[in-house]
Amino acid sequence: MAARIGDGLITVGAEEKTIKTFNSSGGRKKPKYAQVTVCWAKSEKEARRTALGVWPIAPLPWPLIVELAIPRYFEEAAELVTEQKLAEEVVCGPDPKKHLEAIQKCADAGADYVSVHQIGKDQEGFFRFYEREILPEFGIKSRRAA
Repeated sequence: MAARIGDGLITVGAEEKTIKTFNSSGGRKKPKYAQVTVCWAKSEKEARRTALGVWPIAPLPWPLIVELAIPRYFEEAAELVTEQKLAEEVVCGPDPKKHLEAIQKCADAGADYVSVHQIGKDQEGFFRFYEREILPEFGIKSRRAA
């Protein structure tokens, strides 16, 4: 029904099965958006630590997240998350290859647009990194340079 009456699809991550179902159910010509969660920092170690402190629920599975009714339940579930598990779900650090792979994975899954969700306080560093290392790979020029 969402494919027939909705204006588009928004997913978190490279949800290939969801996008294929949306397309085959009437949404093929409608926009599909995916979100990639990243934590850019000067080092992978710093990024992992930041991501775990700020967004520890990233690796929790979807069915569980929608059942957590109050903040305390999120906090208790987050205590079970390890830095390693979080890094499997969140691109951590300054390696452009990892960021590009995550974005490409969403495009390969059928997303028309990819939103990048940056975790952490160093938003300026993140934007400089994307401006210099990521956007040019997609043929996007900096607005500051234009």
